[in-house]
Amino acid sequence: MTSPLNRYLQDSINTASPAKLLIMLYDRLVMDLVQGEESLRNGEREVANDKLNHAQEIILELRTTLDVDAWAGAPGLANLYGYLLTELIGANIARDADRVATCRGMIEPLRDAWREAALLAAANPA
Repeated sequence: MTSPLNRYLQDSINTASPAKLLIMLYDRLVMDLVQGEESLRNGEREVANDKLNHAQEIILELRTTLDVDAWAGAPGLANLYGYLLTELIGANIARDADRVATCRGMIEPLRDAWREAALLAAANPA
């Protein structure tokens, strides 16, 4: 049986615009990185592993759906996603919270930029 909250969340995803979906992914990615970092610092290895693996899945989804021919910066973004995957795998293996924090420091400005771009696009439709 699906809870009302789960139905609401699923409906939010199903009806979201592409820009909103992207922001939702970035928000969840940042949340996973924060929780993974905190879990590593607290010695909660299993929780950290789950959060960092989920973060990696999100980055893979972002990389897979990125159209590298859509704009000049896309290949660089694809390379950044690859770098982040490598770093998160290494951070998870080494149990290195500082590496996770560094990755989060790269992701948060991207999330903020995508959020701002979506707001500008909504305010100035073509």
